[in-house]
Amino acid sequence: MLKYALLGFLNYGDMTGYELKQIMDTSTQNFWHAKQSQIYMTLKKLEEKGLVISEIEPQEGRPDRRVYALTDGGREDLHEWVIAPITDLDSRKERLLLKLFFSASSGKETLLMQLRLQRELHQQQLAHYQTATKAVVQGFASIQPGLEEDVVLWEATRRFGEMFEEMYVRWLDETIARLDV
Repeated sequence: MLKYALLGFLNYGDMTGYELKQIMDTSTQNFWHAKQSQIYMTLKKLEEKGLVISEIEPQEGRPDRRVYALTDGGREDLHEWVIAPITDLDSRKERLLLKLFFSASSGKETLLMQLRLQRELHQQQLAHYQTATKAVVQGFASIQPGLEEDVVLWEATRRFGEMFEEMYVRWLDETIARLDV
């Protein structure tokens, strides 16, 4: 899937691996992220397959940078992927749920402490989606007036993150209340 995230971002314009990492960190992080090393490794494979091309851009006083661009083949591959229906559900792995499932012997106070910590972390993430991430989407919208349809979809993915965190906080509140009797 990282392949398609990179092709998707390059569809908006040429970028370096570093710029791709930065844009992912400010846009898709709530549902898709990658390490810098994964990005560079994937870009190399995409170039080998002819889906992207790169050129070295010299810089004065700084190391040269490699800028990647989408090829017609890459654009076609991205389009085919985007229009193909998803016919199954993604599986989720939740460390907290696995830990909770086996935590009966851990003691009520230990368990409540862990759940309260998770509640605080999810509350912080919720606030991030409601402020910083929302500002990023609105910022892109204001500087890229030709991307109105994209901005609607970006906002939909941001809203998913917000709603997911709201649900998680509600579930934690309910679980803490059940245990804290």
